[in-house]
Amino acid sequence: MKLSHEKIIQLSHRIMSAIEALDEVEIFEEPNVIRQETVKILTDLLHEEEKIEQAVRQKIATHKRTIPEGGGEWEILYRKYYQDELRKLGIASLSPQS
Repeated sequence: MKLSHEKIIQLSHRIMSAIEALDEVEIFEEPNVIRQETVKILTDLLHEEEKIEQAVRQKIATHKRTIPEGGGEWEILYRKYYQDELRKLGIASLSPQS
């Protein structure tokens, strides 16, 4: 998934607002520091997701015969290989966004 820097910043503000709204959470850091760290974490996660997608597409491309993108077989392989890549990272419960 690709998000602009502005969208990532917007998400960080929403996350911070949600955290601040929780009575169970006591915040010991400045909100701006938390937002900046949230932006870094989201950016890093999106970069990792891009690497996973590239690896999955590469695996599909290495099949002996061409498998057209968007077809049923391609979608099945994409999901399977995506889950395999997530398992390597210890995140097997997430689903790919096609």
